[in-house]
Amino acid sequence: MLSRQENNSRRIAALDEKAERLGLRRGTGIADARAMYPSLEVAEADPEADRRLIEALADWCDRYTPLVALDGVDGLFLDISGCAHLFGGERCLLDDIAARFFHQGFAVRAGLASTPGAAWAAARFAPGGCILGQGEEESFMAGLPLAALRLEAATRTSLESVGLSTVGSIAGAPRAPLARRFGTTLILRLDQALGRVEEAISPRLPVAVLSVERHLAEPVALMEDIERLVLLLAGSLKQDLERRGEGARSLELLLFRVDGAVGRVAVGASLPLREPHLIGRLFHERLAALEREIDAGYGFDLVRLSALATAAFESTQGDLSGAALSGDRDIAMFADRVRARLGPDALLRPQLSGSHVPERAASLRRIEAVPAEMHAVSDSLAGGSAVERPLRLLTPAEPIEVPATEVPEGPPLNFRWRRALYRVTRAEGPERIAPEWWREQEAAASRDYFRVEDADGRRYWLYREGLYDPFEKIRTRWYLQGLSA
Repeated sequence: MLSRQENNSRRIAALDEKAERLGLRRGTGIADARAMYPSLEVAEADPEADRRLIEALADWCDRYTPLVALDGVDGLFLDISGCAHLFGGERCLLDDIAARFFHQGFAVRAGLASTPGAAWAAARFAPGGCILGQGEEESFMAGLPLAALRLEAATRTSLESVGLSTVGSIAGAPRAPLARRFGTTLILRLDQALGRVEEAISPRLPVAVLSVERHLAEPVALMEDIERLVLLLAGSLKQDLERRGEGARSLELLLFRVDGAVGRVAVGASLPLREPHLIGRLFHERLAALEREIDAGYGFDLVRLSALATAAFESTQGDLSGAALSGDRDIAMFADRVRARLGPDALLRPQLSGSHVPERAASLRRIEAVPAEMHAVSDSLAGGSAVERPLRLLTPAEPIEVPATEVPEGPPLNFRWRRALYRVTRAEGPERIAPEWWREQEAAASRDYFRVEDADGRRYWLYREGLYDPFEKIRTRWYLQGLSA
């Protein structure tokens, strides 16, 4: 039995069949339950673990339909429209779901109907595996208690106080007085269950544009076998993409394990892809990066390849040798493979910001359209800059020790950085950069920057924080901001 905190008291959150046979119910106080049965075993409920479990089960149910929605913390909605024939019909599909859950150690109740409301009621108030035909909702719901309409407890109590205890009694009563006294939610739930008002199911994950899958008679566990399946599935996906005149920009590989766990492996493409060997390259890199994280267990019995996002595919004219003129595609494929192996932040591009302070003047962001953005970066670099800046900036700048300078406001003669002493042979500056007073939390000092070179030819970008004042004798501080080639 599980307990939860509710209104400054501990109450029963969940219980097994043995506890139900003792007369205990959800919401009963733990103190009252222990008073009746001192030997009860009570554990603290873990809502976060329950949420992770129901989401894992929802992922597993993707093998039946991509339209899977959560129903609170203890149920799932599956929209199987157009999917039942793939499993031999509605009865075979329902039996397969119940059997697989049973072998995974779950006791489930399932119902199937043409409306979500009737299916919800069939799963909870009818014998296991109840299937309602089209138009049977009203006769089935008539004898069920009000809880079958998914009403709040307060609304049910109010209805029962005036003698309305079943769905049939509600359906036969005048609608206007019911709506005025008990609210429009009552009428809405009734109409949804009977199919008079459409109730949409919002899937928890986006539905793929295209999907291809393969059921395996013998589970596979080796990465080599999975990569071969990716190539086979990509060949089938190519045919669908060609018919649509599109290529895949985002792909996802779903690996359904025999014990119910589901693995998801996603890759992105800078340019639309169709060719199986190119798709296989991306997944080869991604699977190699995730090899230690993917637990095959007893193997995968279903593998699905989905195109989550597509774009128009532009064919390129090849030259006389038969080779395609695809320089940008080669660059894009290289970038995609790097990101698949090392993650989406492996390739970044600088973006200028509205600030003259060096550490704020630019930021790094992910590259999405690889060829276009790389050309933009190269064009900006080719244009040059009026002020030379180092290739590598230290953020934040690191403090250094400066024993002496040529003149009070001149460059240092030598400096100590990371416990090593560097002797300055050449220097240029200063370049003064004023603080951004409108952005600083406190009054910041001006900076005097110097480009210096040590005896070994290494170049550094240093700055002195604060202005030298011989009368005030203000102690200035030195920092290393960047490293040049």
